[in-house]
Amino acid sequence: MKLRANLIIGGALFALAILVGLLAPWLAHTDPVMDANLLNAEEPPSWTWWFGTDDQGRDIYSRVVYGARVSLTVGIISQLINSIIGVALGLSAGYWGGWWDDVVNALTNLMLAIPSLIFALAIMAVLGPGLTSLLIALGLTNWSFTCRIARASALSLRSQGYVQAATVLGYGDLRIMMTQLLPNMLGPIVVIGTLGMGSAVLSEAALSFLGLGVRPPFPSWGSMLSEAREQITTAPWLSVFPGLAIFLTVLGLNLLGDGLRDILDPQSRSRRA
Repeated sequence: MKLRANLIIGGALFALAILVGLLAPWLAHTDPVMDANLLNAEEPPSWTWWFGTDDQGRDIYSRVVYGARVSLTVGIISQLINSIIGVALGLSAGYWGGWWDDVVNALTNLMLAIPSLIFALAIMAVLGPGLTSLLIALGLTNWSFTCRIARASALSLRSQGYVQAATVLGYGDLRIMMTQLLPNMLGPIVVIGTLGMGSAVLSEAALSFLGLGVRPPFPSWGSMLSEAREQITTAPWLSVFPGLAIFLTVLGLNLLGDGLRDILDPQSRSRRA
């Protein structure tokens, strides 16, 4: 029952966030950037302004809706980059072993020793703020966990009979890794990827809060929190709604990842039972 609840609730929250981002032009009441009116500045939530307005009179609801596009784009694409790097390094290191395994292990340990957000900050400092820089920074900093999982899976799978049979049949290393090993390790990779998207959404919010995310005035949840920090006592709705959007999105991804883990890895479910 708990398994199904986690999967359903997490999947519903994530699907809702995806739909909000995709349908933003139709769901938003106003243009989140251009429709500013100082006469409507800092209006509290009402039937007219569902989430209130900011200090420039822009509709918070519309900005939260459009902000979903930024957070989900960063979360999905950066985690896809992480997964590609992590799987490529971990799979090849686990299958080939030898000096290449030593190099990948050393590189992975180095990445694990550096806080990912600090590393992302360093990359952003070089590349400058912007969506492309954000994707590159987050895409290059969180692949180490995926690499560890892929390597461990490859080490256990390479001695299996079907892998040895493929070798006897003359399959090349790349073909064996892509057709024999990769399909059998997709379960844990999907789980860590789902959980990693939640982490990427939080990292994007943190970097945008520091002014290193999407350039203003285009909305992102992190930059909206940054803009609202000085009015947190006088106009709390400015920070409540983007903060709630981050919370629900990350909660949904974590619940979805937990549910997928129990489905794709029955042993973990039996250990927790």
